[in-house]
Amino acid sequence: MSGVSVRRVDALDREQTRQLADILVGVVNAGASVGFLPPLDRDEATTYWNHVLGPSTVLLIAEQDGRIVGTGQLDLAMRANGRNRAEVCKVLVHPDEQGKGIGKALMAALEEEAHREGRTLLHLDTNEGDKSNRLYVSAGYTPVGTIPNWAIGGDGKLHGTTFYYKVLES
Repeated sequence: MSGVSVRRVDALDREQTRQLADILVGVVNAGASVGFLPPLDRDEATTYWNHVLGPSTVLLIAEQDGRIVGTGQLDLAMRANGRNRAEVCKVLVHPDEQGKGIGKALMAALEEEAHREGRTLLHLDTNEGDKSNRLYVSAGYTPVGTIPNWAIGGDGKLHGTTFYYKVLES
């Protein structure tokens, strides 16, 4: 993971949006279950990134040699009784860069951001059997269970989704 830096961004310029759309299209078209179905259109991906930022979203990007190679988000619970938690969302690594530790670096950085935001409980979900499950377990997340038929996959069939949580040390 040499030369990769992860940072929080509060606004996206046109080039960052283009690069993030490339990543989203690439991972969805490679089979990732992140709310979209393949084949994902570049315009739909760009629209997503144009509207992603808001008061409850923490957006991180991983960069290498001036290029975005990954991203991750925290969706901060905003209701009074939930301000201790956040959902980890859209942890995406460019298909050409997967397996190099970028996902692990993004997960660690998301935890740091959660601490800054006063969050002590993180949760996430991912497609049952997806390779990302290994990442979450290795990052210390506990599987809660799998709900069958949760999401439609790129194959048009319903797939189960596994839910995870992690309690952060204060």
